[in-house]
Amino acid sequence: MVAGKHARERVGVSAWLMMIVAAVALAVVAAGLVVISRQHNPGAAATPAAPLPALRVLTMSPAGQDVASGSTIAVQFSADLAQGSPMPVLTPAIPGTWSVLSPSLLQYQATGPFVPGITEMLTIPGGPAGVVSVRGQHLAAPVSQSFTVAQGSILRLQQLLAELGYLPLTFTPALPVVSPSQEGNDQVGTFSWRWVNQASTLTSLWTPGTDNVITRGAVMNFEAQHNLRADGSAGPQVWTDLLAAVQSGQIDPLPYDYVLVSESLPESATVFQNGNAMYSTLVNTGVAAAPTERGTWPVYVRYTVTTMSGRNPDGTSYHDPGIPWVSYFHGGDALHGFVRGSYGFPQSVGCVEMPISHASVVYPLTPLGTLVSVV
Repeated sequence: MVAGKHARERVGVSAWLMMIVAAVALAVVAAGLVVISRQHNPGAAATPAAPLPALRVLTMSPAGQDVASGSTIAVQFSADLAQGSPMPVLTPAIPGTWSVLSPSLLQYQATGPFVPGITEMLTIPGGPAGVVSVRGQHLAAPVSQSFTVAQGSILRLQQLLAELGYLPLTFTPALPVVSPSQEGNDQVGTFSWRWVNQASTLTSLWTPGTDNVITRGAVMNFEAQHNLRADGSAGPQVWTDLLAAVQSGQIDPLPYDYVLVSESLPESATVFQNGNAMYSTLVNTGVAAAPTERGTWPVYVRYTVTTMSGRNPDGTSYHDPGIPWVSYFHGGDALHGFVRGSYGFPQSVGCVEMPISHASVVYPLTPLGTLVSVV
């Protein structure tokens, strides 16, 4: 009986031990399942990364109207740009290149002048093929901004015309232009007459920095030589060509001509070339009832031959075909050839008539813009 009792005790102990081992094993298995479960669900412990914000343009300069020639063009972005990122575009183009002042700031280094009066459009490329940051951010769409360069001054216009030889004056700057982008800005310097002993009727018309007939005539001459409408008005296209001519050193290939018509008897016309009186002829100006107006004007249209029509002082009409070597300078008043029995006193209805053989010599000396003074 005792032995049986001990056997039962051993069996009870074994069963108890087995139960403990089974419990431990179940706990280990359960722990393993938890570990496996966590390994297969990493998202339960990590937050997804937020998408990068789109690249933005913070500032673009300049903007608006009357922007000074030579202003700095710059673009500031919200993030650093990647190497090889597309650059902004200027329309119309200004010679120069973009430089990176800082990883997020671009500045345009102009190697050519800003054209006075012209409107520029600055465009930043956007979309997938546009400007990109170092982290791959893009502009959502292109960004554009315009600015209009201030009109050029009369003084700077005169300085450039003098530099190129379109005025009877020279201009000597006190200092060289610092940058090509500054070519449209007024420069400090002095004007001087190109030739000594020029006609006082011409020199008295000049004032630097103010609009005058000498300047208008020079602009017309420049326009004619550059296939522009010769109206004497310096608009954006005139400034564009003028600044380009300065950069390329394209000076006026023609001599400077000036015509002085004297109504003192005997009436005459004298052509000055480069300051020297080179040709003179007797002429007829307008009669008292249809006088030739006194003053100075530039030649604005020319014909080798044309028909002239109008009314005589007595009210009758005239129609004269075949009038040769015609240079109109003021309304219906023109230098031209005309057959008369004599010359040197008022006979016309306002024009300046001269013998045809003399008119053929004067005509080539009166290109568009040539000043004609009647005194």
